[in-house]
Amino acid sequence: MKRARVVFGGAIHDATEQNGQIKLEDGRLLNEEEVEWLPPVQPQTTFALGLNYADHAKELSFKAPEEPLVFLKGPNTFIGHRGQTKRPEEATNMHYECELGVIIGKTAKNVKKEEAYDYIAGYTIGNDYAIRDYLENYYRPNLRVKNRDTCTPLGPWFVDRDDIDDPMNLSLKTSINGTVTQQGTTADMIFSIPDLIEYLSGFMTLNKNDVILTGTPEGLEKVNVGDTVVTEIEGIGALTNYIQKA
Repeated sequence: MKRARVVFGGAIHDATEQNGQIKLEDGRLLNEEEVEWLPPVQPQTTFALGLNYADHAKELSFKAPEEPLVFLKGPNTFIGHRGQTKRPEEATNMHYECELGVIIGKTAKNVKKEEAYDYIAGYTIGNDYAIRDYLENYYRPNLRVKNRDTCTPLGPWFVDRDDIDDPMNLSLKTSINGTVTQQGTTADMIFSIPDLIEYLSGFMTLNKNDVILTGTPEGLEKVNVGDTVVTEIEGIGALTNYIQKA
């Protein structure tokens, strides 16, 4: 099932997808343009992976990491489908990053990777913009690179775990203004979803609605004010986002 959180009529609603429309709890059917989209879950602790695709690491002239390169994201960064991301006026090097988001479903501590999928509630799409003008180095992305307000759209849908047969074999695609600029597959992750859950839960507790953003493949392009950016993942949907002046 595909689930969403939307604002309609001044209230927040849980919703599901039905034949391309949004179905509210009371049965009303709406088009996606009629609602304001929120992230499909309220993210708790959110982990973002750096350089988790070998082709992306090579694209940035970096050696692939030998253990997961993880940093945290604050709640200020998240917006929903069809939301507007503010591009700092002084930025010259702002990139999209299409990422599979893994949503934790229950408390996880010291989980072995063979059991990792039992702790997943579902999946979503993240577009984790990086403003690389402020990058100190790729192993230590500072707050101004990855924790900017409105710079991490999530959505549109929360897709139940059991509705995705193999999350490690999904195609990813990004387009700017209708032109495809990035294509890849989750099969190329360096550290798989089970690897990441085992690694993270080995030294801290994961909780319901924690989110793991699993990294992006090669194919980055700069975005500019006025751009429409669409990040897509097979079986999950297409996340649309608009770039505006800060």
